[in-house]
Amino acid sequence: MKKICEKSYFAGFGGQGIISLGQIWAYFAMLEGKYVTCFPFYGAEKRGGIARAGVIISNEEIDSPLVTSPDSVLVMNSDSLPLCEGIVKSGGLMLINTTLVKESPKRSDIKVHGIEASGIAEKIGHVRFANMVALGALAKLSGALALNDIEGVLNRFFPPDKQKFNPMNAAAIRAGCQAV
Repeated sequence: MKKICEKSYFAGFGGQGIISLGQIWAYFAMLEGKYVTCFPFYGAEKRGGIARAGVIISNEEIDSPLVTSPDSVLVMNSDSLPLCEGIVKSGGLMLINTTLVKESPKRSDIKVHGIEASGIAEKIGHVRFANMVALGALAKLSGALALNDIEGVLNRFFPPDKQKFNPMNAAAIRAGCQAV
């Protein structure tokens, strides 16, 4: 079997659902039978501080949870662009939330895709679904996740009191897939 190892890094500010995105990304992969690690990092602020998550998906055991040279990065806000641009590997994929990030990366050795994640999320019902829009887009662009049974995975991931949002979460994931 061919070795598969996808290292992804998500970056934004607190309140954008970056940590949840990393956890859900890992959960989808786990339910697809892959080995996963999820390494979240966030600032002390409740909202507005930095939020980061590194996730590794592999078909073999993972030696270290640290994502230092990711295959793909998600940039959800302008402050995260320099960090993500500095760590994504040459030839890697950068997905940018162009609703909030108006700058372009300076590197020419990476594949850059933009998506109006926040704008699409607002059309679905609330800007807080932007992380799920980004999840769908990055899954399609990177090929890291199959995204089989979106509703089933969301229903298993979220506790019963949060499941009322799953139809909009699923719609956001599908909208992200369709937008790229």
